[in-house]
Amino acid sequence: MPGLPVNQPQLIRSNQKDEYYLSSLRSYANEAFQIFAGAKRWLEWRKEIELLADLTYFSLTTVAGYQTLGEEYVNIVQVDSSGRRVPSPARRAALIILHTCVPYLLDRGLNRLEQDLQAENEGFRAAEHRQVALRPGLSHWLQGAVSALTAQQRKVLLQAVCVLRQAVSFLHRLHLGIFYLNGAFYHIAKRFTGITYLCVRGLFSDSVGLRWSYELLGKVSLLQLALTVAMQINSYRQRQRARQEWKLHRNLPCSRNSSQDLSVRSSRCILCLEERRHSTATPCGHLFCWECITEWCNTKQHLRKCGYLGIGCHPERSPKRPLSMQDPGRGLLIDYLTSLDIMWLLPSSGITSE
Repeated sequence: MPGLPVNQPQLIRSNQKDEYYLSSLRSYANEAFQIFAGAKRWLEWRKEIELLADLTYFSLTTVAGYQTLGEEYVNIVQVDSSGRRVPSPARRAALIILHTCVPYLLDRGLNRLEQDLQAENEGFRAAEHRQVALRPGLSHWLQGAVSALTAQQRKVLLQAVCVLRQAVSFLHRLHLGIFYLNGAFYHIAKRFTGITYLCVRGLFSDSVGLRWSYELLGKVSLLQLALTVAMQINSYRQRQRARQEWKLHRNLPCSRNSSQDLSVRSSRCILCLEERRHSTATPCGHLFCWECITEWCNTKQHLRKCGYLGIGCHPERSPKRPLSMQDPGRGLLIDYLTSLDIMWLLPSSGITSE
């Protein structure tokens, strides 16, 4: 088969054209299903409808041995790893399954597992059991397996799910950077099946400047990915060290200032509704327990500027001068608190106003 290897712009344009027609097909399928089944059913089966639309498009083109509309647009055809033959039907079917079904099953499974773990941790199982009665099968088995785990095992598994999601995103970005460098495989499924492309007719432009620009883009993408991973690892290590410091100080005896006569109501923490231990203040002047406010800031990322749930917060009340801790051995703890916009007001720890 006469032809030349394709370059990065051709593969990108082909994929963009396919995505355009796929989005149109998904939109039509969603509208038709919503008209006949209603909005509620459509919300439940939206992802399955989009998967069916993708399978329909690729079954009528790739599996049947024809070009997709994007491939026809840039005049390229699929070839196997030898670069001389059209891929076999089994190889094309494996390509479609890896490209459409595997991402759907992975996303669906992780979402289901994450929901079961969160529901089990929060103790909301009544509604889940009603759903199990209506949908027996794999989901029932998964819920039973999650219920049999201990609290520590569920916590570790929930963290593993989050790490796996980040790993999938990292893999896609890494693969895209490699594609910009060598221009061989635009999709991960094509890399696994060894399916490449040849340009069969039309003008073929493969200038050195064009390849150099994509190679530069690939190097920049990989560099950005490496910096992102390094920053995440560094942030994780800092959080681990901060948690170790926190564990060292969480069981310190609660010290009182005898010169202040505080009522029981004013000395309560608004988060745990108990008497404050190791009183800690945010820059807006609200007081909390040390353990309560640090845990709250770690879990409420979108409201971490004020631990008072946004009620009655006046940022202008923040002290003009920051507080400092005289003990140099707690510098790491101060760095952690600074990132959370928290000041530690432990009377026995030597905090003074500058």
